Amino acid sequence: MVSGTVQGVFFRDSCRRAAAEAGVAGWVRNLPDGRVEAVVEGDPDAVEQVVGWLRHGPSRAVVEGVEVIEEQPEGLLVFAVTT
Repeated sequence: MVSGTVQGVFFRDSCRRAAAEAGVAGWVRNLPDGRVEAVVEGDPDAVEQVVGWLRHGPSRAVVEGVEVIEEQPEGLLVFAVTT
């Protein structure tokens, strides 16, 4: 969960590109409360790379907080932007 100014700043599409670069699967979506939720799975180092990216986001974002919750992988094969 990413909070701050993270909607309307190309956060989801930029996250998709960061995930593709890292080679991870998952998804990212906007939440009604203004936060962005992302699920990232893959090689642990690649996941950490994306989590690190989430902590600052794209240039127009102002990330105030990132909450990371570890879960069992779902076996996702691609990274998608959802609504």
